[in-house]
Amino acid sequence: MRLKLLLVRDSEVLYELPLSVDDWPRDRLEREMDALEGDFDRFSRFFDALSNRNRLIMMKRLFEDDDLTLGFADFIRDLGLNPKIVWEGTRKLRRGGLLEKSQNGKYRCPEISQAEFLMVSLALRHLLRVLEEFGEE
Repeated sequence: MRLKLLLVRDSEVLYELPLSVDDWPRDRLEREMDALEGDFDRFSRFFDALSNRNRLIMMKRLFEDDDLTLGFADFIRDLGLNPKIVWEGTRKLRRGGLLEKSQNGKYRCPEISQAEFLMVSLALRHLLRVLEEFGEE
Protein backbone atom coordinates (compact mmCIF):
# COMPACT_ATOMS: atom_id res chain seq x y z
CA MET A 1 0.00 0.00 0.00
CA ARG A 2 2.94 2.33 0.78
CA LEU A 3 0.84 4.86 2.68
CA LYS A 4 2.22 6.41 5.85
CA LEU A 5 1.28 9.11 8.30
CA LEU A 6 3.76 11.78 9.23
CA LEU A 7 3.59 13.87 12.36
CA VAL A 8 5.44 17.06 11.49
CA ARG A 9 6.25 20.21 13.47
CA ASP A 10 7.38 22.99 11.16
CA SER A 11 9.56 20.95 8.77
CA GLU A 12 10.75 18.38 11.31
CA VAL A 13 9.27 14.87 11.08
CA LEU A 14 8.49 13.83 14.65
CA TYR A 15 7.03 10.44 13.86
CA GLU A 16 6.45 8.32 10.78
CA LEU A 17 3.75 5.64 10.86
CA PRO A 18 3.53 3.12 8.02
CA LEU A 19 -0.07 2.10 7.26
CA SER A 20 0.77 -1.32 5.85
CA VAL A 21 1.98 -4.27 7.90
CA ASP A 22 4.44 -5.03 5.09
CA ASP A 23 6.18 -1.69 5.69
CA TRP A 24 6.99 -2.45 9.34
CA PRO A 25 10.05 -4.37 10.48
CA ARG A 26 8.56 -7.42 12.24
CA ASP A 27 10.28 -6.84 15.60
CA ARG A 28 9.23 -3.17 15.70
CA LEU A 29 5.63 -4.04 14.86
CA GLU A 30 5.60 -6.61 17.68
CA ARG A 31 6.96 -4.03 20.15
CA GLU A 32 4.32 -1.52 19.04
CA MET A 33 1.53 -4.08 19.44
CA ASP A 34 2.80 -4.99 22.92
CA ALA A 35 2.80 -1.29 23.85
CA LEU A 36 -0.70 -0.91 22.45
CA GLU A 37 -1.93 -3.71 24.70
CA GLY A 38 -0.29 -1.94 27.65
CA ASP A 39 -2.24 1.23 26.84
CA PHE A 40 -5.58 -0.58 26.66
CA ASP A 41 -7.09 1.05 29.77
CA ARG A 42 -6.15 4.54 28.61
CA PHE A 43 -7.61 3.97 25.13
CA SER A 44 -10.69 2.33 26.58
CA ARG A 45 -11.45 5.38 28.75
CA PHE A 46 -10.76 7.78 25.87
CA PHE A 47 -12.92 5.99 23.31
CA ASP A 48 -15.64 5.30 25.86
CA ALA A 49 -15.81 9.04 26.51
CA LEU A 50 -16.33 9.72 22.79
CA SER A 51 -18.64 6.79 22.07
CA ASN A 52 -21.79 8.76 22.84
CA ARG A 53 -23.38 11.44 20.63
CA ASN A 54 -24.17 13.74 23.59
CA ARG A 55 -20.57 13.68 24.79
CA LEU A 56 -19.34 14.31 21.27
CA ILE A 57 -21.60 17.37 20.88
CA MET A 58 -20.47 18.55 24.32
CA MET A 59 -16.87 18.48 23.09
CA LYS A 60 -17.88 20.14 19.83
CA ARG A 61 -19.62 22.91 21.75
CA LEU A 62 -16.58 23.36 23.98
CA PHE A 63 -14.38 23.88 20.91
CA GLU A 64 -16.80 26.52 19.61
CA ASP A 65 -16.26 28.64 22.73
CA ASP A 66 -13.63 31.39 22.42
CA ASP A 67 -11.67 30.34 25.51
CA LEU A 68 -12.55 26.62 25.28
CA THR A 69 -14.31 26.66 28.65
CA LEU A 70 -17.94 26.09 29.55
CA GLY A 71 -19.87 25.74 32.76
CA PHE A 72 -22.28 22.97 33.63
CA ALA A 73 -25.26 25.28 32.99
CA ASP A 74 -23.80 26.29 29.60
CA PHE A 75 -23.97 22.69 28.40
CA ILE A 76 -27.56 22.40 29.60
CA ARG A 77 -28.67 25.69 28.05
CA ASP A 78 -26.69 25.59 24.81
CA LEU A 79 -27.34 21.96 23.96
CA GLY A 80 -30.77 21.46 25.50
CA LEU A 81 -29.54 18.52 27.57
CA ASN A 82 -30.94 17.55 30.93
CA PRO A 83 -28.67 17.86 33.99
CA LYS A 84 -28.31 14.09 34.45
CA ILE A 85 -26.98 13.68 30.89
CA VAL A 86 -24.57 16.61 31.34
CA TRP A 87 -23.39 15.27 34.72
CA GLU A 88 -22.78 11.79 33.28
CA GLY A 89 -21.18 13.29 30.17
CA THR A 90 -18.75 15.51 32.06
CA ARG A 91 -17.88 12.60 34.36
CA LYS A 92 -17.02 10.31 31.43
CA LEU A 93 -15.17 13.05 29.53
CA ARG A 94 -13.12 13.81 32.65
CA ARG A 95 -12.39 10.12 33.16
CA GLY A 96 -11.28 9.92 29.53
CA GLY A 97 -8.89 12.82 30.04
CA LEU A 98 -10.77 15.15 27.70
CA LEU A 99 -12.11 17.56 30.31
CA GLU A 100 -10.87 19.02 33.53
CA LYS A 101 -12.68 21.27 35.96
CA SER A 102 -11.00 24.60 36.58
CA GLN A 103 -10.92 26.45 39.88
CA ASN A 104 -13.81 28.66 38.77
CA GLY A 105 -15.97 25.55 38.25
CA LYS A 106 -15.91 25.63 34.47
CA TYR A 107 -14.89 22.74 32.28
CA ARG A 108 -11.99 23.00 29.88
CA CYS A 109 -10.09 20.71 27.59
CA PRO A 110 -6.39 20.52 28.51
CA GLU A 111 -4.04 21.43 25.65
CA ILE A 112 -2.74 17.88 25.12
CA SER A 113 -6.31 16.59 25.12
CA GLN A 114 -7.24 19.17 22.50
CA ALA A 115 -4.70 17.56 20.17
CA GLU A 116 -5.95 14.06 21.07
CA PHE A 117 -9.56 15.04 20.41
CA LEU A 118 -8.76 16.73 17.09
CA MET A 119 -6.64 13.77 16.03
CA VAL A 120 -9.32 11.23 16.78
CA SER A 121 -12.33 13.19 15.62
CA LEU A 122 -11.14 15.22 12.64
CA ALA A 123 -7.98 13.46 11.49
CA LEU A 124 -9.49 9.99 11.74
CA ARG A 125 -12.55 11.14 9.81
CA HIS A 126 -10.39 12.42 6.96
CA LEU A 127 -8.00 9.46 7.06
CA LEU A 128 -10.85 6.99 6.73
CA ARG A 129 -12.21 8.92 3.75
CA VAL A 130 -8.79 8.95 2.04
CA LEU A 131 -8.30 5.23 2.71
CA GLU A 132 -11.74 4.46 1.27
CA GLU A 133 -10.91 6.47 -1.86
CA PHE A 134 -7.49 4.79 -2.09
CA GLY A 135 -9.16 1.38 -1.89
CA GLU A 136 -11.49 2.26 -4.77
CA GLU A 137 -8.58 2.94 -7.15
